[in-house]
Amino acid sequence: MKIMKFLLGIMLLVTVNAYGEERPVKRVEVPIGEDGVQRVEIIGGGYYFDPNHIVVKNNVPVELVLTKEAGFTPHNIIIKAPDAGINVNIDMDTKPASVKFTPTKPGKYAIECDKRFLFFASHKEKGMVGVLEVIE
Repeated sequence: MKIMKFLLGIMLLVTVNAYGEERPVKRVEVPIGEDGVQRVEIIGGGYYFDPNHIVVKNNVPVELVLTKEAGFTPHNIIIKAPDAGINVNIDMDTKPASVKFTPTKPGKYAIECDKRFLFFASHKEKGMVGVLEVIE
């Protein structure tokens, strides 16, 4: 009986956590700092990025300051656009880390976390996605 309750509890937990909750778009236009760098802090957490729509200017250095909320779930941030000078793939931690690049081509580029646990849906599939928008 205890095993049945345990298995039922695990099934309920998996079902509830199968997909992250739908989060509203949080759009941030990143200002250029006095040092000439566009700096934005991004928090990764329960299948979300905050902010999840980041707008930066073309040909101006960008620094992403990345932090993961506390917990055991691993997260990363991936932005693949080598033709635009963007090639980000870094694991997130509770200690801030930064990554720098200079975008060279306007456009909208996907931000995602590709972590997954066993055969369950990936964090991307659970909604841990965003957009990096590079404008003139």
